[in-house]
Amino acid sequence: MTELSQRPPATAAADRRSPTARRRPVIALSGRWPGVRHVRVELLAGLVTALALIPETISFSVVAGVDPRVGLFASFTISVVIAFTGGRPAMISAAAGSMALVAAPLVRAHGLNYLLATTIGVGLLMFVLGQVGVARLMRFIPRTVMIGFVNALAILIFTAQLPHVVGRSWKVYVLVAAGLVILLTLPRLTKAVPAPLVAVALLTFVTVGFHISVPTVGDEGRLPSSLPRPGLPDVPMNWETLRIIGPYVLALTAVGLLETLLTAQIVDRMTDTTHNPNRESWGLGIANVVNGFFGGMGGCAMIGQTIVNVNSGGRGRLSTFAAGGFLLLLVVPLREVVCNIPMSALAAVMMLVAVMTFEWRSVAPSTLRRMPRGETLVMVATVAVVVPTHNLAYGVLVGVVLAALLFTRRVAHVALVTSVLDPEGGERIYAVHGTLFFASTNDLVNAFDYAHDPTRVVIDLSEADVLDSAAVAALDDVRTKYGARGTEVILLGLNTRSADLLRKLSTAPGLKVD
Repeated sequence: MTELSQRPPATAAADRRSPTARRRPVIALSGRWPGVRHVRVELLAGLVTALALIPETISFSVVAGVDPRVGLFASFTISVVIAFTGGRPAMISAAAGSMALVAAPLVRAHGLNYLLATTIGVGLLMFVLGQVGVARLMRFIPRTVMIGFVNALAILIFTAQLPHVVGRSWKVYVLVAAGLVILLTLPRLTKAVPAPLVAVALLTFVTVGFHISVPTVGDEGRLPSSLPRPGLPDVPMNWETLRIIGPYVLALTAVGLLETLLTAQIVDRMTDTTHNPNRESWGLGIANVVNGFFGGMGGCAMIGQTIVNVNSGGRGRLSTFAAGGFLLLLVVPLREVVCNIPMSALAAVMMLVAVMTFEWRSVAPSTLRRMPRGETLVMVATVAVVVPTHNLAYGVLVGVVLAALLFTRRVAHVALVTSVLDPEGGERIYAVHGTLFFASTNDLVNAFDYAHDPTRVVIDLSEADVLDSAAVAALDDVRTKYGARGTEVILLGLNTRSADLLRKLSTAPGLKVD
């Protein structure tokens, strides 16, 4: 007969927290609206961010195969709406390149109206996922994958500026160098005005005043001349439409939420604050629904523009709202002025953002020497997939799967079995240490000496956890082999969860639970 005893589980620290403590991250979000003293800083940060949004949004519109106004209106709508609905103050969400890349085949095959219908579908799905707590899945993304995500996006931001610099005239190189000098030296002198705003204004004044011919924002695409108008996508409301847009809705939702929630964690570290990930998810969903009705492409958080906003002093919702408001002001009433901004100035700003975004410590020789090779491999694999594909979802998926495989390989050898024989020779005690699951129980059955053990065997599982049916089956095999020889087996020290699992899944006879 096999006896099974239990040990009471330790109470988790999280369960001992008071309801007030558990609600603290949500409560901490209240009161983030800036006071009167911070309004100037928030507005200036929003203005700088709006300037950084214009060329990026136009280029993303080209990637998606739509008119620049589609991306610009999307960025305005999403920024304004999520300033009220989002859960991460100071983060900038707009028409993103990762989502434009995924949506491009849909536009080529079916046109703009199907893209707008897809945007509304993405918003509805994001809202539902936010309500059910999809942000809980973020705990399964390892830190090394997140570092790879940050480094990959930094590389993408930097390389996206190269076409505006490399192969251009010597004037462009001079302007980029001048812009970098302003960006690096002005913060040492004063922080009253954001350095990116000064760099853009001075370089624009120089190029216009001295009639210097260099590529400008106006060369990137035609800016809109009217305000966005609400309307419904002109698509048939039937199953065929759903069949067409369904796969794109799923893909865009996954990419958008992943990039948004990872970016939110980066802002948390930069500002030493917390965010409400579920609110950010459903808030972004509402923003995309409104965006679809106003003729915009799908959007999510933009790490480059977010870092521009935070580094310019943006900390609250006003900076996000101001970014959208200034964007509309710049591209409609002031479009003639904006068209004269040299791309060299904006390229200098984004290049510096890319350098500041990259996690340089992750590739430092001292770090690489200390870091386990598996974790370094996960980071490199994430970067290696994201950079050529420009698809964050692919890179994160590869990184998570690779990290899971390496973790499984590492813990497969964690289970350890030791034994001691009773001095009188009537009983042998085995102690099992580690986590028992499908990967760690392959050699468990062969760790016992069935032929030479006495008629009573005690298996101490107080230092082990039984996680799945494979572990239960392995313990059943051990008991069956001993039972065939008439040996009594006693299982001791099981925690409540492991004991319950054995009761439900054990198929070997003679199991007695006390």
